[in-house]
Amino acid sequence: MSAATGNKRVPKRIASVIVNSLKGGVVPRVGLPYITVGREREIGALLHDLDLVADGGASFRFLVGRYGSGKSFLLQTIRNHAMGKDFVVCDADLSPERRLQGGSGQGLATYRELVRNLSTKTRPEGGALNLILDRWISNVEGQVTVGEGLHPEDDGFAEAVERKILECVRSLEELVHGYDFARLLTRYWRAHLEGDDETKSLVTKWFRGEYRTKSEARRELGVNIVIGDDDWYDYLKIFAAFFRGAGYKGLIVLIDELVNLYKIPNAISRQYNYEKILTMYNDTLQGKAHYLGIIMGGTPQSIEDRRRGLYSYEALRSRLTQGRFASDGLVDLLAPVIHLQPLTYEELLVLTEKLADIHAGLFGYQRTITEDELVQFLQAEYGRVGADTHLTPREVIRDFVEMLDILSQNPKLSPADLLKDQLLSGPVASPASVADGSSVREDDFTEFEI
Repeated sequence: MSAATGNKRVPKRIASVIVNSLKGGVVPRVGLPYITVGREREIGALLHDLDLVADGGASFRFLVGRYGSGKSFLLQTIRNHAMGKDFVVCDADLSPERRLQGGSGQGLATYRELVRNLSTKTRPEGGALNLILDRWISNVEGQVTVGEGLHPEDDGFAEAVERKILECVRSLEELVHGYDFARLLTRYWRAHLEGDDETKSLVTKWFRGEYRTKSEARRELGVNIVIGDDDWYDYLKIFAAFFRGAGYKGLIVLIDELVNLYKIPNAISRQYNYEKILTMYNDTLQGKAHYLGIIMGGTPQSIEDRRRGLYSYEALRSRLTQGRFASDGLVDLLAPVIHLQPLTYEELLVLTEKLADIHAGLFGYQRTITEDELVQFLQAEYGRVGADTHLTPREVIRDFVEMLDILSQNPKLSPADLLKDQLLSGPVASPASVADGSSVREDDFTEFEI
């Protein structure tokens, strides 16, 4: 069988990224459609949010799941969907150096990472800020050409474009910090008109939040304001409105690894960060932000822990905790918090088959592993004690890619040879028992004594 998933052949460049990323336990940024299985309901709910943002609204969601459960994968999937729908997307992982608020520039560091990762359909790898600015100017010039019948070589074309640009930026001036943002957009247009690449670079530097002091910005650009730790989120709201005027649907912000806020040792610093989340949440749901969607990913502990997690901040807990009816398997996917359910046995079987095809195509061999052997592999994985509650898709996928690597390097080995010891080392779970989570029976431990 060739390296195809269904009828889609995977290019070797993308196949290499997929295999290497999954073996390293990280999510590939390209090629996700080739390996996406399950999560239809979650993806559908988040795509509904995109429609809401495109209509001028705003949204805020939390994706909650254990390490390796697929949070980052789902975030990257939505990232690709959003770019395909002509949104501007930016993403960042929080860390000790990148928070939402901090006394040493940690909030600004997150903003810089988000702007650095600005991506569009034509620039999916990030660094799209200048491309967006230039597209904005081209859009305005096109509007002047169509609306006023002027062409770039006509007298008065530049003046007409400038009038149109002033109309565009005037709407931004109503937003907090919008006046200075609008002034800098005008500076960028004039530098573009004059071919002044140095000034364009300085304006881009300001938009990226790279000016450290007001005096430095005043000296180089003549503005008496810089983006800082306390107000960087206000500029994301301005960017969202600006991107809409530049011809895009809006801005989608993806922030992962909320657990790094949970790990902040100082309680006051944690509370400041949770206050920033509350501000974002209130803005999006109360209609104070437009064309802006925010999705954050975290572990159950980082969200639900009443001592250090998001729920330790009562204003957030009272807004985010689920109601009385979301129980007994009933999930409200329109709620602000989406809890990721484990992939089913059947979904993992489909995923391993896709990966086997991709691996064979990448390394140029005929795929010989059968569906029965894939079932045996999953039985070996889920046959371990505690697998039904602790095994994650990340671990299953990593083990499977490792097995494929070993088999391709040792052609005389068969999957049965590798799986034999695994199957004999513990109770074997049937597909049915894995699906209903009953692979570990209570009577397995009746003879255990301490």
